[in-house]
Amino acid sequence: MRIAVIDGQGGGIGKAIVEKLKKAFEDSIEIIALGTNSLATSLMLKSGANEGATGENAIAYNVSKVDIIVGPIGIISANSLLGELTPLMAKAISESEAKKVLIPLNRCNVMVVGVEKKPLPHYIDDVIEIVRAQRSE
Repeated sequence: MRIAVIDGQGGGIGKAIVEKLKKAFEDSIEIIALGTNSLATSLMLKSGANEGATGENAIAYNVSKVDIIVGPIGIISANSLLGELTPLMAKAISESEAKKVLIPLNRCNVMVVGVEKKPLPHYIDDVIEIVRAQRSE
């Protein structure tokens, strides 16, 4: 199973996701770090991602080659992540056939009704459970 973790800015969310995915699944999954900038990609690679690529074309190209895409909900919203996520990136992610496991952070003015507010580490634990369920399908 190939999982793309997408993040930007400082890469802290992506780093935390990669670390927990690696701990939960060890080498039974392949993690591709896709950063909107080189700092985010580098941090995810240092956290254990198998491969990494940076920028608009890398994201647009790779999201069609994975089974699951994980990241903050802003990755499907053009110009989110303080403008780092381009409209082309958002379109490619949204149109990808991959399942999207999105963390509902309210940093890009997108609020999801019915989602309980909880700390980021708890959402990342939820990501692990969803990926685990997808592997057994």
